[in-house]
Amino acid sequence: MTDETRRWRGWREATERALYGPGGFYLRPEGPAGHFRTSVHASPLFAGAVARLLGEVAEELGTDGVDLVDVGAGRGELLAGVLAATAGSGLAVRAYAVERAARPDGLDPRVEWTDRPPRGARGLLFANEWLDNVPVDVAEADAAGTARYVEVSPDGAERLGAPVSGADAEWLERWWPLREPGARAEIGRPRDEAWAAAVSCLAAGRAVAVDYAHVRGSRPPFGSLTGFRAGREVPPVPDGSRDLTSHVALDACAAACGGASSGGTDTAGADTELVTQREALGRLGVTGGRPPLALASTDPAGYVRALSSAGEAAELTARGGLGDFLWLTRRVPAAPSA
Repeated sequence: MTDETRRWRGWREATERALYGPGGFYLRPEGPAGHFRTSVHASPLFAGAVARLLGEVAEELGTDGVDLVDVGAGRGELLAGVLAATAGSGLAVRAYAVERAARPDGLDPRVEWTDRPPRGARGLLFANEWLDNVPVDVAEADAAGTARYVEVSPDGAERLGAPVSGADAEWLERWWPLREPGARAEIGRPRDEAWAAAVSCLAAGRAVAVDYAHVRGSRPPFGSLTGFRAGREVPPVPDGSRDLTSHVALDACAAACGGASSGGTDTAGADTELVTQREALGRLGVTGGRPPLALASTDPAGYVRALSSAGEAAELTARGGLGDFLWLTRRVPAAPSA
């Protein structure tokens, strides 16, 4: 193998090394919160909403003992928030953090730290901004319209490689066909498989994926691959110094579980739903409405607190921002008793 061959890799392999290899971005001590804000970091209202969702799932299952599996748990921030929000509620939460990084110091000892979801969980599996970091290959249509893998070097330079073939070609044709020279796509098949594998770990309950996403009919014509570092969007360079991310074809993930979906995808049914974060959080009581002005005179401190909470809720549900994230929900009914 020549040095030149070793230098160029497909984006899936390059991203895997940059994010999760030795010294990889997601294995660094500061964690994702050191570089960007997710909904979890934006406001404790998000964890409160997930806690209410967990309560709904527990009620559906007819139990006060329920599993919460956080896939792509970062440093356990969401689990810490949900455990705090459910304190005194009578709900017994068995919390699992699924993460490839090492367990952080000071995490609540009730949280089990693991590198894979526990099989047979009964409750809520929640994956906030996980699928966008499942590495995928990038394809681009050449001058003749043939979809080819995009190869990348460690400094971010790109070139076209071999034609896309096999299961990747089938995925592109179904979910993101490239018809014009120069058009690009992220091949979401590994994300479909990762989501299906995560959902299969649930014995009963709901699985929810929350992410930057798009559906067929609104795919970005040149893909969405980008980088983030220290709070800023930067070019996608697979050198381990930055996050590498791209929006998720969540309609393809929905179909990968073999069930059907409502909410605008091409398969309809009651077991799977795809809605915006604005709608999902609204159902859970996070609306961003301002408190009544009369409260300012009767309870000035309460008015200030309510106003602050409304501002945080507005950020979580904002159009053009976090509110445009998509929530993919898969319901997993309990197996009938023998």
